[in-house]
Amino acid sequence: MKMARSSPSLPPTSSSELALFVEMLMAERGAASHTISAYARDLSGFLAFLAAKKTDAAAATADHVRAYLEVLSADGLAPTSRARKLSAIRQFFRFLLAEGVRKDDPTSAIDSPRRGRPLPKVLSLAEVETLIGTAKEACQTAAEGAPRRRAYRLNALLETLYASGLRVSELVALPRNVLAVDDRVMTIKGKGGRERLVPLNDAAREALAAYLAVLAQEPTLKASPFLFPTGDGGQHMTRQRFGQELKALALAAGLDPARVSPHVLRHAFASHLLERGADLRTVQQLLGHADISTTQIYTHVIEERLRRLVEEHHPLAKAQLTKPR
Repeated sequence: MKMARSSPSLPPTSSSELALFVEMLMAERGAASHTISAYARDLSGFLAFLAAKKTDAAAATADHVRAYLEVLSADGLAPTSRARKLSAIRQFFRFLLAEGVRKDDPTSAIDSPRRGRPLPKVLSLAEVETLIGTAKEACQTAAEGAPRRRAYRLNALLETLYASGLRVSELVALPRNVLAVDDRVMTIKGKGGRERLVPLNDAAREALAAYLAVLAQEPTLKASPFLFPTGDGGQHMTRQRFGQELKALALAAGLDPARVSPHVLRHAFASHLLERGADLRTVQQLLGHADISTTQIYTHVIEERLRRLVEEHHPLAKAQLTKPR
C-alpha cells in the first residue's frame, strides 16, 4: 500500500507529523488506501495553509482552524465537504495530543459546518424487481462465450448485492471459496478488518450457482481465486466496471441510469428490510456499520412504517374523535 505524499511546500516537521499520522491509520485502524489518500489530501491542504501563515500543527490555534474553514467556504466548498475536512483535522490534532506533540486540541471548541442530512437514494421494490427481471432475461438471450458469462455474472452480482447489502468493494473482491463451507452464509471482512456473517437467500444462491456453472466452462477463469474475475482471471472485477454494467442494465430495464448504482442497491436492501419489520440493530450488523449512528439515516423508513401501522391498525385512527353536540 503506497502512502500518499504530502505537499512539497510543507515544512519538514509538518511532513513528518503527517507521515506518522498516515502510518497510524494503516497500522492501527487498517484504513483502506483510498481512505488514507483522502486524509492525506485534506490534511496537506490544511498544513499548507498553516505554512502560509508562518505556523505549523504544533502551534496552530482554534482561530487558524476557523480561518481555514472560512477560506474553504469562500471557495464554494459544500458544507458536507468542509465537515469532512474538519473531521480529518480533528483526528489529526487528537493524534498529536496523544503523541505528546500538543498539550491541547484546538478543534475541541469548533462546531462542524451545518449541513442537512440527505436521505439515501432508494429504489422501490417494484423497480428492483424490474432490474432483476431484466438481468435474468439477459441470461437467456445472451450469445455464447463472453457475453453469456457477463450476463450471468451481472445477474449473480445483482442478486447477491440485493440479498446481502454488501459494500461494492466487498462484493467485487469476494474470493472464490467464500461459499465453500456453506453457501447459505458468507463471512465478510469489512472496514478495519472487522468480520461479519451475511446470509444469502435462495434467489442469490441460485444465481451464484448458475454463474459458477458458466464460469467452470472457461479454463482460464476456472482456477481464478476470485468469485468475479476479469477476463484473464488474474484480478477481480472493478467496482467501476460493475457500476457501468448496472447503469446499462437500468437503461435496458427502462429505469433512469442516474438513479441506479451499487450503493443505491445497498440502500434499497436496508430500507426494504426495515419496511418489513427488521430492527435497526440487525440492519447495522448486516451492513457492517461500526456505529449505529451511521445506520440511523434509515430512521425515516421506520417512522413511515410506524405511521402506516397506526393509520391502518389503531382503532381510533379513522374514527371521528369529536363528539356531536
